[in-house]
This record gives sequence, C-alpha cells and structure tokens, in this order.
Amino acid sequence: MSGISSPGQNSTLITNIGELMTQDLEHRVLKDAAIVFEGERIAWIGSINDAPVADTKIDAEGRAVLPGWVDSHSHLVFAGDRTAEFEARMAGQSYSAGGIAVTTGATRSVSDDELTRLVRDRVTEAVSQGTTYLESKTGYGLDVENEARSARIAAALVDEVTYLGAHLVPAGSDPEEYTDLVCGEMLDAVLPHVRWADVFCERGAFTEEQSRRVLTAARDAGLGLRVHGNQLGEGPGVALAVEFAAASVDHVNYLSEKDIDALAGTWAGWDPATGSGVRGTVATCLPACDLSTRQPLAPGRELIDAGVQIALAANCNPGTSYTSSIAFCVTTAVLQMHLSVHEAVRAATFGGALALGRESGNDVDGERAVGSLAIGHRADLHMLKAPSATHLAYRPGIPLTHSVWRAGVRAV
Repeated sequence: MSGISSPGQNSTLITNIGELMTQDLEHRVLKDAAIVFEGERIAWIGSINDAPVADTKIDAEGRAVLPGWVDSHSHLVFAGDRTAEFEARMAGQSYSAGGIAVTTGATRSVSDDELTRLVRDRVTEAVSQGTTYLESKTGYGLDVENEARSARIAAALVDEVTYLGAHLVPAGSDPEEYTDLVCGEMLDAVLPHVRWADVFCERGAFTEEQSRRVLTAARDAGLGLRVHGNQLGEGPGVALAVEFAAASVDHVNYLSEKDIDALAGTWAGWDPATGSGVRGTVATCLPACDLSTRQPLAPGRELIDAGVQIALAANCNPGTSYTSSIAFCVTTAVLQMHLSVHEAVRAATFGGALALGRESGNDVDGERAVGSLAIGHRADLHMLKAPSATHLAYRPGIPLTHSVWRAGVRAV
C-alpha cells in the first residue's frame, strides 16, 4: 500500500486499530490497521506490521476508526425554544413551516455574544459525538441586519455557511417583495460570509417561481446552490435542484419515480470508482427530522439502488430535529431505511463531503478533502468505543465516541 517510509516532525501514529473504515473511493475496510498523520494531513495508512515510526504513538486497543462525520445540513444559529410545538406535534398536530417564525423572534432578540455562545455550544456538542466538518445555515434572522449577523457569526464557528434568507416569508411581509429582498439587498449583505445559498421550496414557504428567482440570483452572485425540497409532499424541489445543478437537494421524503430518475441522471457522468467526471446532485436524507415530524423516512435504499449518491445529516434545528447526533441518523438509516452499516457510514462521511464539494483532491479552496481517510486528506478521525462500526446500529442509543481528531488536533 502506498505511503511514506518515515514521517516528519509532529507526526502521530494510531496503531492496533481493530477496523479502519476508510470510506475512500476503494471502500476499504482494513483489519489490524494503523494510520499516520502529520499536522493536518493523513500521511500513511496500512497494516500495523508495516507502520512507520512517528513522534507520537497511540494504541487504539482494537477499537474501530472511521472518518469524522460530515454534517452537511444544520441550522445552528438560533435562540429560543419550541418544545410546545413539539408536544403538539406528538399529540397529532401536523408539521407546517410556520413555526420558523417563533424562532425568528427569539433569535432577533438576543445579543451577538449570546448568539455566538449558543452556536459555539452546539458545535462543541456535535464534535463531542464525532462530527469533524459542519455546515450551518442562516434563516432565523429574515431581515437584512439579522441575516448578515447570522452569517457572520456562523462563519467564525463552522466550516461551511449557507445563506437561507429564503426560509420563510416573515409575517406581515408581501411574498414577492420579500423574495426581491432575499435576491437583492439581503444577498449582498451576507455574501462576504457564505459559500452556499438554499431555498425552502415547499408549501407554506416559497413557490416554484420564487425559488427559481432565489436560485438564479444566488448563482449569479457566485454561490453554490442547495434546495430544501419534497419534504411535505411531492413538489418542484427536486426538479429545480436538478435544473440548477445544485450540489444537494435535502429532505426528499416524497419522491416520484420521475424525481428519482432525474437525480440518478445527474450522476450518469460521474465514475464512483475514481471520483472523476461530472458530479451530480446529492440527495440528503434527514432521518431525525423525519421521525420528529412523523413524515415517511426518505427512500434512501431506493435512491442508492438507482445510482444516486446520498448523504445523511442531522438537520439540527429547534423545531423539527433538535439533535446533532449523526450516530443516531446512521442507526436509523440501518434499522429503518434498510441501508447497510457501510452505506450509512459512507452517507454520513463521504456523502456529506460530496454534498459540500469537499470530497476530492488534497487541497480545495485552501482546505483538504474531508469525509474519507486517504493520504493527503484532512486528518479527521473518529475512534469508537467498539471494535467495528457495526456497533453503531447493533447498540442503538449507546454513546460510542471514544476520541475525535479534527484536522490532526485531538478535540475529544
């Protein structure tokens, strides 16, 4: 196996790994393995019998090591509490997008320092459970000042920031005038802090035509695109995502055969064995949200079988998925969505990186590839208190994170 013969300074060797699940393009699962990282980059992977000398040596004692989780969909910039809404939903009230307004009011009312503390605490919670790369959206400010503030705070604390001014039309606002604001002054205000733009294309939120305007403006501004689509019923979200070559379409609970075929078609020019060619639109499944809203689980099995690349994400938010546990999402995907353990872990690591455009190359926009363990990639590692990743589903609900390295620095 390719690698280095002698690491340089500041190198760390993790040896005696019971199972090393690389999630690289070769889908390798190595037994009795070792890995070396130098600074923030992975420098060597192989058998414990061939491991080179390093400055620091860590004995994994037979534990499993995976890539850190890549959470490609979250809403961390918020204040307030929506337990009353959750209780009502558990009692039978159906979910609608309108609850977002409750969080908007609470978020606008807190200071910058308090909002920063809240986001930092949520990031810390996610990292403590194995998440090493994290996206977050704006979307609870919903005016120029507060969307810009949310974007600025998020940019200081997470890896990727998505502009979601098109989350909900605020009460009392004209939908067309608000869409103009999202596409104009608000977009200009957040632009220095964000890499992506998203739109909630759903009944009760933004229509197909309004969503098209948002996506067009964001694309023209140079942002990557994402879509909240097909959460509450079949609709235009998937078709729009495909039309605009969005990096991902998220939720995807209600898909027609035409939707699945359209998503599969976006991957026809991509070679999964080499990662070369034209990448398609990732279908991001959010199982914790599906359970909380009592929607049918996204058809992950059908999407994979059709050739669609999928991601699993936590969708941490105060209304429909107040969790940052990717392990819970992986467990649910295995037990209820009929994914294998390897498929579920891949969706939560490599799949998330695909959805964020961070899956390939040793250096992309100044950041190394994440979501898989390969030489030159960022040293994001998640060690389990278990000999294999299968325990994530075999022992549901048990906290299995032993230690976490983020860009080569031990975080847990």
